[in-house]
Amino acid sequence: MTSSYRLLTLFAGIIFASCNTPSKIAYFDKVKDATYKSSLPVVESPLQKNDILTITISSLNAEASAIFNPPSNKVERLAGSSGGDVLGGGYLIDADGNIQIPMLGTIQAAGLTKTELRNRITDLIMEKKLLIDPVVDIRHLNYEVTVLGEVAKPTVITVPSEKISLVKALGLAGDLTIYGKRDNVLLIREEAGQRMVRHINLNSPDFLNSPYYYLQPNDVIYVEPNRAKIAGASRSQQVVPILLSSLSIIVVIITALIK
Repeated sequence: MTSSYRLLTLFAGIIFASCNTPSKIAYFDKVKDATYKSSLPVVESPLQKNDILTITISSLNAEASAIFNPPSNKVERLAGSSGGDVLGGGYLIDADGNIQIPMLGTIQAAGLTKTELRNRITDLIMEKKLLIDPVVDIRHLNYEVTVLGEVAKPTVITVPSEKISLVKALGLAGDLTIYGKRDNVLLIREEAGQRMVRHINLNSPDFLNSPYYYLQPNDVIYVEPNRAKIAGASRSQQVVPILLSSLSIIVVIITALIK
């Protein structure tokens, strides 16, 4: 009986040792009452190779404008093999950074912002006297950001409005888990063929006026696990074999007592 009691005590101790109670974690812990800009300036990021654009050109002469808007520029959502939607149509910026527009030919797009590309197309139309007072509208179709790590639902987020904050992206990913580091969120961004890495502290008042408050296309957000999660994962790798062994011993003892 004494041996069985000691064994059960050891087993209970192992179970309690494997548990940890995470402390309460809050956003903006160091932010005091203050007034911040209601609308931070959103820096327009340059277009990149493999971006997909819709470009609509219109004017008072609808018939003359129609040639600039072929059916191939219309965007459709097609069922992808993975079950998600994929975009069909639009102008794909090719490997050389160019797009092809009827009557205008090859236009360099990669490296330009949408505003710069819009002005470039407008200038070409005016130079060739193809339309009077043309209106050029450009939409970025594959504007996406990726959220990974210690969030409830790691995901790729499509942004039809072409504007999203880091906080909203985390919300759409189901929020950080209690194990996510609020003071060390990793942002990976591609600019001019280079990858930029920034560590963001969500508890810092500076974040609310930071240039990284709003995300850009193809940004990757990674939420690092805190020490409790890492220690728990390491401990579970050690505890699980012990638990299995303990259960085996208990089964042997119960079997022996029954006999």
